[in-house]
Amino acid sequence: MIVAGALAGTVALGIGLGFWASGDDSSPAGSAQRQQPSIDRSAAAPEVSPNRTPKPTPNRSYALSKAPRTIPAVRSHTAARGPGWRAVRGERVVVNDADLVDEGRLIAGELGLTYAGEKDDVRAGDVRLTLNDDEGADPESYAMTVRGGRVVISGPSDAGVFYGTRTLKQEVHRGGTAPEGVVKDEPAKPVRGFMLDIARKPFTAAWIEDRVRELGDLKFNELGLHFSDDQGFRIASDTHPEIVSQQHLTKAEVKKIVDLAASRHITVVPEIDSPGHLGAVIAAHPDLQLRNAQGVAAKGAVDISKPAAGDIVDDLLNEYAGLFPGSKWNLGGDEYQALMVSSPEASYPQLAAAAKDAYGAGGTVADLTTAWLNDRADTMRAHDRTMRVWNDGFFRGTAVQPAKDLRVGYWTGKEIGARPPVEYLSAGRKLINYNDEFLYYVLGQPNNFVYPTGQRIYEQWTPLVVRGTQAVPARYDGQILGGSFAVWCDLAGSQTQDQVAAGIRMPLRATVQKLWDPRRPALSWAQFKALADQLG
Repeated sequence: MIVAGALAGTVALGIGLGFWASGDDSSPAGSAQRQQPSIDRSAAAPEVSPNRTPKPTPNRSYALSKAPRTIPAVRSHTAARGPGWRAVRGERVVVNDADLVDEGRLIAGELGLTYAGEKDDVRAGDVRLTLNDDEGADPESYAMTVRGGRVVISGPSDAGVFYGTRTLKQEVHRGGTAPEGVVKDEPAKPVRGFMLDIARKPFTAAWIEDRVRELGDLKFNELGLHFSDDQGFRIASDTHPEIVSQQHLTKAEVKKIVDLAASRHITVVPEIDSPGHLGAVIAAHPDLQLRNAQGVAAKGAVDISKPAAGDIVDDLLNEYAGLFPGSKWNLGGDEYQALMVSSPEASYPQLAAAAKDAYGAGGTVADLTTAWLNDRADTMRAHDRTMRVWNDGFFRGTAVQPAKDLRVGYWTGKEIGARPPVEYLSAGRKLINYNDEFLYYVLGQPNNFVYPTGQRIYEQWTPLVVRGTQAVPARYDGQILGGSFAVWCDLAGSQTQDQVAAGIRMPLRATVQKLWDPRRPALSWAQFKALADQLG
């Protein structure tokens, strides 16, 4: 119900750093410079409790509100005249559904309010969280109405409501006021990720938990954990304890990280990379190492002609499926040394022989490797996981085709026989953008990698820029599910974990801004950085 006397209009986002517009009450109501998404999810407020006096009704003595200043920026804000809302210790957070208890308790604690549970009455100063029945809406969308000294955040799911509470938290950061009006917001991309290599460099559980909190406040929804590689295997194992590195996370520590992530609506996406990058496994099982015709060992690669190699990886996949209950999994598949030489069949005759035995005279090492990947996918499909594979784990012209449900994690175009992103997209594959030109933070900057900057991501990258600096045609936008910023620890001692946190701070913020809102940012880089510094 629009309060009598309020004058509302949709205002452009990102103009000015203050919460409130200046000027007298004769100023115009604003213009529709930002198109609102086609969502309408406001919730009807219950009747006001007779034993509480609402705050004064907004009137024309107030300046027209300006859009909230958040990262990522909200997609639309309808301005209004009124006092806005300020957190006052002791005021209530109430919910209309038991599914919102976690979101209610969290925002109440963060803002110094009282969590009052499920309530039907209305009091001055309330923050009300509600689920609505907006069928077909993006489950991560939400609406937030600030009116009459109260806040109502509604959405079709608890994830959407959670994101609304993140907007409110940023709005009132350090004692500020949430501006009068209505925010309607939803992400452009369903995958907004951060991937961390804990195999090459062990990070403490506390550090990872801090990143989870940071990611949640920025509306990221994935945390990738690459925990097995040549340099280490970093999570305790019951099936193969012999492969676990001395420095590792206990399963209890991992469960705490997973639970914390779930409370922030972040899915943890584990990765046990294979058939390459298995050096830690090979160290305990040297008989599984791939060797060429001259007997030279291939770094990190298992011999996929040996059934025992698949057995041990399946043991691990089945074990960790129970530790990571999320719906997504990364099978790896990149940089298998047997396919990084000019003639795989001549260099690795045992693989060539196994391929011919399985697929006839025309069978190739690429066929055998694709079949290995499909077998691992079968293992995880039994756990009802949606799987992704690095783009250089897909091969052109093979008789054995990769499973149709495998998604492409596109990171590079530098491998032998590199395939451009359009090849995957035109074949109907869904893709997650890990573009190593913009989104790879590689410790020590080896192999011509340069630490990415937030400014370059903010000003030059979009989800359509999958490889290098060129965008794929816009018609493929729907197949690009989103993107992920990645930390790889090739030269692990180059930075401390605190230096990593500082180095990725602005790149993370720039990345999520471009994943949340597909439009050209309203703020300049200098303004965006100043806002990030203000929000902390």
